[in-house]
Amino acid sequence: MTEYREEQTNEIEALESIYPEELTVLTREPCHCFTITITPQENEEETENRISCTVQFTYTEKYPDEKPVAEITDTDNLEDDHIDSLLELMNKEAEENLGMVMVFTLVSAAQERLNEIVDELKERQEEEKLRKEKEIEEAEKKRFEGTHVTIETFLAWKAKFVEEIEREKKKRSIGQPGTKKLTGKELFMQDHTLDSSDVQFLEEEGDSVQVDESLFQDLDDLDIDDED
Repeated sequence: MTEYREEQTNEIEALESIYPEELTVLTREPCHCFTITITPQENEEETENRISCTVQFTYTEKYPDEKPVAEITDTDNLEDDHIDSLLELMNKEAEENLGMVMVFTLVSAAQERLNEIVDELKERQEEEKLRKEKEIEEAEKKRFEGTHVTIETFLAWKAKFVEEIEREKKKRSIGQPGTKKLTGKELFMQDHTLDSSDVQFLEEEGDSVQVDESLFQDLDDLDIDDED
């Protein structure tokens, strides 16, 4: 028991020197329990793809002959499948390192996995960017290409166009079949403004109306029958 305790204490002291800002000791009795915040090595200057996780380690009485309990208590921009892969990886590493202090090894493995996740996120974002650019490009092509014309679509358009032209011709035609041309009398009957047109003309001209008498000089030559 004392031997296990001594190994645990020595490892904690070593970890505190390696991770002075990342490690927080929660309890020391009956067994050490502490957290370490892990970030990818390539993520220090990243802003868009910044990720991290906080792992809580708890020693058992017989650690390192037994695995420490490892739990992820906090994450930043990690998905559920990322968390599962991290836990699976640390459990596998713990199995392979039984009998030796292993927290540094587990943290290093987790950090390497975070590096891979950053690369995956970058690749996914690049693919999404290319997909959107392609969609915009395709939309622009369609906008300039217009409608694809085939023989069938052209003939259908032509038939419709001719039909519209004929319809317009019929609307504009004055003497179209079935339409009776109006006589002067009928025009006079329809247009009531003609009723007073002569009177209005005389009123406007007054006494200055000029009559060409020569038009009436040969009236005797006209064959006009007297009415009874």
